[in-house]
Amino acid sequence: MITYEVTVEVEPYLADSYQRYMVLKHIPEILSTGCFSKIAFERSTPGRFRTRYQAEDRESLDRYLNEHTARFREDFLRHFPEGTSVRRETWEGLERWGG
Repeated sequence: MITYEVTVEVEPYLADSYQRYMVLKHIPEILSTGCFSKIAFERSTPGRFRTRYQAEDRESLDRYLNEHTARFREDFLRHFPEGTSVRRETWEGLERWGG
C-alpha cells in the first residue's frame, strides 16, 4: 500500500470554501481516476487539512502523478491562487495491524 499525503495550511478566510471544494469537487474527481482505492480527508485545526490518498501499488501512484496531477494542480490554483501552503509526501506501508 502506498499513501500519497497532502497537507494544506489555509488562511482562515478560505477554510470553509477550501473544505467545500475538496469534498464536493477535488476529491471525487481524483477518486474517479481509479488510481486510488481509498481517500481520507481530515482536519487538525480550522485551517490545517490533510488528505491521504491510498494506492494499491507504486504503479497506480505513478500513473496518477504522470497522467493526472498537472490538471488537478492547475484547477486547485485557479480556485486558490493564494492563501494556501501545500506539502506533499509519499509513504510506503510496511505493516498493518487491526482493520
